[in-house]
Amino acid sequence: MMRQRAVVMAAAFLLDMFLGDPHGFPHPVRWMGFFIANREQVLRRKYPKTDRGELAAGAMLTVQVLLATGLCSLGVLFLAEKVHETLYLAVETVMCYQMLAARSLMTESMKVYRAFVHKDTEKAREAVSMIVGRDVETLSEEGIIKAAVETVAENTSDGVIAPVFYMAVGGVPLMFLYKAVNTMDSMVGYKNKKYLWFGRWGARLDDMVNLIPSRIAGVLMVVCAWIFRMDWRRAWRVFLRDRHNHKSPNSAQTEAACAGALGVELAGDAWYFGELYKKPSIGDETRAVVKEDILRANMLMYGTAGLMLILCCCILWVV
Repeated sequence: MMRQRAVVMAAAFLLDMFLGDPHGFPHPVRWMGFFIANREQVLRRKYPKTDRGELAAGAMLTVQVLLATGLCSLGVLFLAEKVHETLYLAVETVMCYQMLAARSLMTESMKVYRAFVHKDTEKAREAVSMIVGRDVETLSEEGIIKAAVETVAENTSDGVIAPVFYMAVGGVPLMFLYKAVNTMDSMVGYKNKKYLWFGRWGARLDDMVNLIPSRIAGVLMVVCAWIFRMDWRRAWRVFLRDRHNHKSPNSAQTEAACAGALGVELAGDAWYFGELYKKPSIGDETRAVVKEDILRANMLMYGTAGLMLILCCCILWVV
């Protein structure tokens, strides 16, 4: 069983590497998003518009999302196993592949890089707006590049490393549950007037489930910096120093390792929904950020993912 899981993980990683996320292809994360949006509308109507009411509504949303995701993923695998063992293996592989985001992360961030290659700042701004939650209208060229690098670095953890971690620990159903929590946090986990109480359960749960994977990702990224002959010593030093320079206990783990490896400064103040948020910087400004840093960040992302896959597969094989 454990060895089969290792084979499934390796096959899924290869599928993601070569296929990515084809546009128009049915994707479970999109379904999760539709379900979360629908439940939010219904629950907001049912519960009182007070702090306690919104907190209760957010708790109910969390329960409903986790129940629906767990039952659906288990149900699909159960039906596939009833038909044939080979079908079960194929379905499990496809489901695992759909929870990985390495290729799509590289594809979207590279749109920013290619726009700068063609000296089209507005196209780069449009491309980065698709992968970040901040306001991008006033970003300079350096700000756009920083946003792309930060996104690749941060999502190395919750887009690749954490799904692999939970696949190794509990198989596809646990992987799906993780992704449901992560999607819920990305939709309702904002600390603004609208979601401060309603999204609190989702945000706190996301912090909890990313606690271990994000730290593994940060350490592996430092190792990866050494393999790729980047500044791994600075990566380790900045990782230890700046990995808590974020309101989230997890988001700065890989950002710090990436900033140190590249020798640049990331993060800092940013605008969200027309409001300026004061945020500490991460890394050392030894040089200006350049478009090639997007390539280097993707190299670190894929290297870190590869190390995590090898580590998990070896452990599963031995177990």
